[in-house]
Amino acid sequence: MNGSIRSAYACDVNALAAVKSCAAQIDMAAPDLLVAFVGGKHIPAAALAAIQSLFGDTPLAGGAAAGVIAASGFGYTGFEIGLIAFKGAAVTPLVLTNHNLLAGETQAGHELGARVRACTDDGAVVFLLFDSVASSPPLRMHPASQIVEGFNAGLNGRTLHLVGGGLLVDINLSDAWIFAAGEVRKHAVTALVFPAGLRADTVIFHGCRPVSSFLDITRIEGAEVLELNNEPALTVVERMLGLELGTTSGQQLSLVATLGQKQGNPFAPYNENNYVNRLILQADPLRGSLTLFEPDFAVGDRVQIMSRDNTLMLESVERGVSDLVRRIEGADCLLGLYVDCAGRASVMTGAETEEADLLCRNFKPSFPFMGFYSGVEIAPFGGHYSRPLDWTGVLTVLHSHT
Repeated sequence: MNGSIRSAYACDVNALAAVKSCAAQIDMAAPDLLVAFVGGKHIPAAALAAIQSLFGDTPLAGGAAAGVIAASGFGYTGFEIGLIAFKGAAVTPLVLTNHNLLAGETQAGHELGARVRACTDDGAVVFLLFDSVASSPPLRMHPASQIVEGFNAGLNGRTLHLVGGGLLVDINLSDAWIFAAGEVRKHAVTALVFPAGLRADTVIFHGCRPVSSFLDITRIEGAEVLELNNEPALTVVERMLGLELGTTSGQQLSLVATLGQKQGNPFAPYNENNYVNRLILQADPLRGSLTLFEPDFAVGDRVQIMSRDNTLMLESVERGVSDLVRRIEGADCLLGLYVDCAGRASVMTGAETEEADLLCRNFKPSFPFMGFYSGVEIAPFGGHYSRPLDWTGVLTVLHSHT
């Protein structure tokens, strides 16, 4: 294929030193596009200046990352930097950005989706990145479900292979920012639209299993679940998990459980791929409520309490990689992209093995591969339009299409 993609990873408290290391690894004259993932302890302006000092006015996308994942190393200290360099029209994506998330996530997504529709055909691969944090404190997220809902509506029937995720500066959801138009920006969403000659295969890694029967959401306000089966939601969840009401913070709950919605036949045998799980952002003992990462559940929805299982998480990675390898056998693979929920890092789960390390062992250091720790992951689900997911890893491999 007439084009080149290269990736690089470095970790250094000095942003310029990290970017210099990445530039040496890439060793590419005048790339057509850079995508950068920058650890949250780097000052954004300093990281931008470092990149521009070495790559000039090369167009730049990407933004903050709670951590960076590459075949040559990974971490979430906040000092990591990962770069992807594209050169050649056959491989370089078109970058489209909307800066209006603060005015309304659904509308911003719709406007961006309409722009993407105008320059794509069915089957195009699109990588979506957005600023996850609307404000803090108090913490308010830019809901991925509303962005993606609007984006899909803007596509007006166009069928794409849409993957992506929400950018964060750290695992604690402190803030987020994005590169756009040569600047560091807030409240923006970017679509990287890959050329028509590329296709992608994606696999989703899970790691939760149901620990309750089905529960009806009987009262909900946005992302705040107030009642399950006509009881305070927090009471129900803590009783079923054996936790004492009022002593568990939302963060602790999010480490052990999610609320999951089973797709398709509710009586089908357990299959992790049939569940959309929602992390618990916070708990309110006074209101007896749970606030989820996304406001896309509604009264009447049936959910289950899902236990986060480290063993299942690692097994899911092994199964998923094996499945993907079979699917892409013989393809001319060009780039691997990984969007990994920050909650899957071992510092959060207590797992002895980093699932990112388990994944990276499958990639040769010479193969262009880059990932980041995210707030929300976006992937094709159930053969329908893509949707946001929580506590998943989304691995996509791009390859040439003939």
